[in-house]
Amino acid sequence: MKDKDWYKKAIFYELYPRAFADGNGDGRGDFRGLLDKVDYLAELGVDCVWITPFYPSPQYDDGYDVADYYNVSEEFGSLADLKAVIKALHERNIKVIADMVMNHTSQDHEWFKQARSSRDNPYRDWYVWSDTTELYKDARVIFLDSLDSNWTYDEQTEQYYWHRFYPQQPDLNFDNPDVRQEMFNIIDFWLELGLDGFRADAIPYLFERDGTNCENLPETHDFLKELRRHMDYKWGDDKILLAEANQWPEDTREYFGDGDEFHMGFHFPVMPRLFMSLKQESRQSIIDIMHRTPPIPDDCQWCIFLRNHDELTLEMVTEEERQYMWEQYAPDREMRMNLGIRRRLAPLLDNDRRRIELLNALLFSLPGSPIIYYGDEIGMGDNIKLYDRNGVRTPMQWHSGHQGGFSDAGNETLYAPVIDDDTFGYQRVNVADQRNYDDSLFNWMKKTIATRKQYDVFGMGTFTFVEPENEKVLAYWRAYQTQRVLVVANLSAEPQTVEFSLEIFHGHEPRDLLTDSVLPAIDGKPYELTLEPYAYHWLLI
Repeated sequence: MKDKDWYKKAIFYELYPRAFADGNGDGRGDFRGLLDKVDYLAELGVDCVWITPFYPSPQYDDGYDVADYYNVSEEFGSLADLKAVIKALHERNIKVIADMVMNHTSQDHEWFKQARSSRDNPYRDWYVWSDTTELYKDARVIFLDSLDSNWTYDEQTEQYYWHRFYPQQPDLNFDNPDVRQEMFNIIDFWLELGLDGFRADAIPYLFERDGTNCENLPETHDFLKELRRHMDYKWGDDKILLAEANQWPEDTREYFGDGDEFHMGFHFPVMPRLFMSLKQESRQSIIDIMHRTPPIPDDCQWCIFLRNHDELTLEMVTEEERQYMWEQYAPDREMRMNLGIRRRLAPLLDNDRRRIELLNALLFSLPGSPIIYYGDEIGMGDNIKLYDRNGVRTPMQWHSGHQGGFSDAGNETLYAPVIDDDTFGYQRVNVADQRNYDDSLFNWMKKTIATRKQYDVFGMGTFTFVEPENEKVLAYWRAYQTQRVLVVANLSAEPQTVEFSLEIFHGHEPRDLLTDSVLPAIDGKPYELTLEPYAYHWLLI
């Protein structure tokens, strides 16, 4: 039986195919390598794999510059290889979604080659052109580190073309009905192949209107509703769309519509505030952003994460908060990029197991479906010497042998070096070693995932803050049907004592779902807990 709400309860896993496993020995991960690792994903317990772009591409922006929407890059294998991966994951009850890059193509795409060949080419109107750079001046430049304009001059046709990202990624013209229809065709192609949905990239920027910031326009929402109707009608109600909109929660809320646009949306602003709360030893920033988060339709769900393939974005914080985060988490300017921090989870937290567990315990219990970034389940490090965001996209570390088990290739052919430092090197941080001892981060993650999956309260339940006097303690209720869970977390490096008014549960003995330990029974007095530094509980009451 199809479960149309599967995404609300799912644990997602972001998988960067180039980095995961090399199946043909050429130094780059591919679908043959991934096929050999599907049992690992099943062992970890994830419910859905998100595969980052695998389309043919010149790789100027790591595959988000698509040169052909209907094929697999030779680097990763073939359509048949991808189908084999999808089939193997489905056999293990793991769903698969992929990136859908609608806003722009690569400059190497045949459509753009045709468009820039002459002004009267039929594909000219598939992109956005102007004789001047005066149009859309209110639109912000996203890549402030490297660009000062969203327009680039094309010498061949003597006009400027529009791009919200790099000049190598010209924006499509969504005012053209042929472009809109082509998006339907592309989605149909991949759903027919077996995908369960899409993470739609950069969706706030689909349309342009002069005198606006060219983001979140009504025309964009109208098109997305059309896309959703098409998908539901043709493919049923168990395929999903996940919105990538790096916006304040009230703006992202609009992409759910009335339950007729996206099924899911990333909650970007909550992520930096989790890190901020640890440094400030205060729950207030988390409370503020969650209070700012509006209700969403019943059929929709937030997607939350600690890290991903991009920088830890600091766009949705104040300038003062941004400077604070840079000082605390990226004191070396090499660690910074655009308006963010290009570091992985474990290095950000100084490889402190207590804080890594604490943030994951919050990730798995806050409202929304959590996403794990590949390698974070074993505490992988990063390489800030690599260009751009490549430092957080290094090879997966499978064992302590040659190239960390990622590839049989030599150093000169690897797409990026395996991490080999004294703290995060593959000899010390790898899957094989962590499988072998019960107290490893991998086994903690595996157990925590399994626990979350036993209780629908985390994916389906209501959420209510508890605000005890001690501000160093974050606490909230999750409730669903007969399940009631009180999540308690010490955000401080010192032990903390906290009291809760739980008299209405007189006689109940709270049970910690993560340790299975039973706490003293609740009586008629304020219920007191003493928490060790960075301690956390999921208390079933």
